[in-house]
Amino acid sequence: MVELMKLKGKVALVTGGAVRIGRAISESLAEHGVDVCVHYRNSEREAKELKRILQDKGSRVFLLKADLSSEAECDLLVQKAREAAGGLDILVNNASVFTKQTINEATTSAIESEFRTNLYAPMHLMRAFAGTCSRGKIVNLLDRRITSLDHTCVPYLLSKKALAEVTKLAALEWAPGITVNGVAPGAVLPPPGKGEDYMKDFAGFVPLGRQVTPGEVADAVLFVLRSDALTGQIIFVDGGQHMKS
Repeated sequence: MVELMKLKGKVALVTGGAVRIGRAISESLAEHGVDVCVHYRNSEREAKELKRILQDKGSRVFLLKADLSSEAECDLLVQKAREAAGGLDILVNNASVFTKQTINEATTSAIESEFRTNLYAPMHLMRAFAGTCSRGKIVNLLDRRITSLDHTCVPYLLSKKALAEVTKLAALEWAPGITVNGVAPGAVLPPPGKGEDYMKDFAGFVPLGRQVTPGEVADAVLFVLRSDALTGQIIFVDGGQHMKS
């Protein structure tokens, strides 16, 4: 029988945890008794609103601001989370940036910018987590595009493909004490300023015939966190899109 981690009473750090998919993950963790450290950079208003909502439901929530493009701030973020909540058991690397750039359009600075947030920051955070936690769980948010060759978003795609490999390498490096897994969503929410009509064109063909919700991505994160038998795995939550790469 698969042993299930008891989530109640654990402490989680969720990067980008105040908005979009990150918010759904923070809410789901709190609903299952997890104390949540919500990282944000520019979403202070949304972070404070989320804290108020979750505290009204009896959850412990800590707001932590940091610029993840800085290695020093990544290290400090893990330290702040431990100090604020009295420990740390879970790290969810959700924060990322996304721009649509082809090879012809992508500049060196653009590539470096996306790598700093989408790859280097999760690596720094994972190392800081593993350096202070003998046991724990890490979940990296990836993208269903890691199985494809989407030429429209080259810097983003390269950074997420690299993070998928780092996820598996870290799972080997830190076993058996720390598990490291990935959750790869498909198109879930339209970009800021875009509506549902954009999603219909943007999402492409979905074998299951419907879009995935943020809550369903959060459910996959919870599934991974509950299991002590999974590491180095990547779970696609995309309605089957990764099979049409």
